[in-house]
Amino acid sequence: MTVSSTTSSGNTTLDTIVANSKKATTGSTDALGNAISSAAGGQTLGKDAFLQLLVTQLKNQDPLNPQDNSAFVAQLAQFSSLEGIQTLNTSVNNIAGSFTSSQALQASSMVGRSVIVPTTQAVVDTSKTFSGTAVVPSSVSDATVKITDSSGKVVRTLTLGSEPAGNAAFTWDGKDDSGTLLASGTYTFNAAATISGTSTALTTNLPATVSSVTLGQNGGEMMLNLAGLGSIALSKVQTIGL
Repeated sequence: MTVSSTTSSGNTTLDTIVANSKKATTGSTDALGNAISSAAGGQTLGKDAFLQLLVTQLKNQDPLNPQDNSAFVAQLAQFSSLEGIQTLNTSVNNIAGSFTSSQALQASSMVGRSVIVPTTQAVVDTSKTFSGTAVVPSSVSDATVKITDSSGKVVRTLTLGSEPAGNAAFTWDGKDDSGTLLASGTYTFNAAATISGTSTALTTNLPATVSSVTLGQNGGEMMLNLAGLGSIALSKVQTIGL
C-alpha cells in the first residue's frame, strides 16, 4: 500500500490515502483509518501525521505479502520532501518578515527627502531657481520646455536649442515671458522636440519632496507619497537628495 502526497501544499489528503489503501486487508484498513482520524481530524495532513500513518501502515502490513522495499523507500522520500517543503515555507516567511522590517526602516529615512522622479508636474518655490531635465532619445536641434500654471495657461517657454542624446538640463527663474515673478505653486513642464520630422513629447525628470511612504503589502513595492503631486513607486526614483 502506497501513501501519496499532493503537490499543492506539500501535504497528504485523506481522500488520496483512502483511495490508495483499498488494496490493504480489512484489519490494516481499520487500523489505518483509526490513524487517519486521530492524526488528522479531517484536516490536511502534516509531516507528523504522515509519519504516523507510515508507521501504522508498516505495523499492519500482510506478513505473507509484505510491502515492497522500493515502495517503502518511495514513501520515505515523500516524507523527506514534505518536511523540506515545510521548512522552506518557514524560511520564506522569516525572509518576508525581515523584508517588511527593512522596508519600514528605509521608509523612515525617506520622509522629507528630495527626490528626482519622471513627472510633468512640480511644486515650485519661485523665489529660488528651479532645475529639471528632459530625456532626449536622439540628437535634436529645437528642444523646448513649456511651463504651464495651475489654470492651464502657458507662462514661460524655455528654448533649449540643439541637444545631444541624453538628459538635457534646464533651469527656470520663476518668471513669465514678460519677466514678471510668478507666485509659488504647482506648475506643469512639457518638453518637446522634433524627431524624424515629428514633434515628439519628451520625458521630464523633476524634483519633489517625499511627504510620507506607503509600505508594500504582500511583497508589493514601496510607494512614495510626494508633496502636492501624489504617489510614485520607489523603483521610478532617479535620484535621492537631501
